[in-house]
Amino acid sequence: MKIAFLAGGDSSEREIALQSAAQIEAALDPGKYDVTVIDVRGRDWHYTAPDGRRWQLDRNDFSLTVDGCRREFDYALILIHGTPGEDGKLQGYLDIMGIPYSSCSMTSSVITFDKISTKRAVAATGVGLARERFIRRGDAVDPDALAAELGLPLFVKPNASGSSFGVTRVERAGEIPAAVERAFAESDEVLVEECIRGREMGCGVLIAGGREYLLPITEIRPKKEFFDFQAKYEAGYSDEITPAEIAPQTAAELHRLALAAYKACRCRGIVRVDFIVTPEGRPYLIEINTIPGMSAGSIVPKQVRAAGMTLGELYDLIIADTCGRKP
Repeated sequence: MKIAFLAGGDSSEREIALQSAAQIEAALDPGKYDVTVIDVRGRDWHYTAPDGRRWQLDRNDFSLTVDGCRREFDYALILIHGTPGEDGKLQGYLDIMGIPYSSCSMTSSVITFDKISTKRAVAATGVGLARERFIRRGDAVDPDALAAELGLPLFVKPNASGSSFGVTRVERAGEIPAAVERAFAESDEVLVEECIRGREMGCGVLIAGGREYLLPITEIRPKKEFFDFQAKYEAGYSDEITPAEIAPQTAAELHRLALAAYKACRCRGIVRVDFIVTPEGRPYLIEINTIPGMSAGSIVPKQVRAAGMTLGELYDLIIADTCGRKP
């Protein structure tokens, strides 16, 4: 199978996505797959040859010509956090080109990338959802009213973003306007949410070949105020325990809700669903990551290993399940 491995992207997590792609490329069986890595950045979609020369992918027909030899591709493997890989843009293009791909569909990606749409989509599953206020660019912001309604501390976050950039934990009402501006730097819409106190849990989910795969749960213990970019990707800023040290009934409920969210948002491929579990044991949804990190320090690879699988086996399942699907 000739695979175009689309990596990089335009978001703040570009370098992490490239690291993830390198790990997955190394895990894929070269006897099964002929993989060409395409670095996607804006309108620059290029392949770098071993000698350092770059060749542009022809987006008119999704082909690559190297030294006069034209390559066509059977499949696209996507490892791009944020835009254009996680927000549905790349999926829409591949749908038009008739190329099957490894991630959620365009529709599912649009829903899960948009935090307020995700909350509306999963509301019927019974998962806890933090109270929020939705702010569009140009809306008046009353810090005192927000603090009175949602309590303090609270979180201000971009509504559509593939990372923790622009997310602020606010302790005082006077900090809200600056936090809103930081969030607007990442997205044209902002969510202000109440702070749910508890333990953070990440659940890897995959449905492939008609079988449900619920990976061992990870507890995330950030050493900062919350699991921000530094805590996610720099060593020493968080502890991640896999499998999480939680009661079996709590694990079962998290798996049930993660699977329900996966289905409610019509996901496919490997997805990570994150929750806060309150001291009373109630899970609250944080977000759904449709293209979770796959670098050496990322959560899902740890869960895959804890489940007794390899990343190569995981992607065998994903590719087999999605290679013949229509959008």
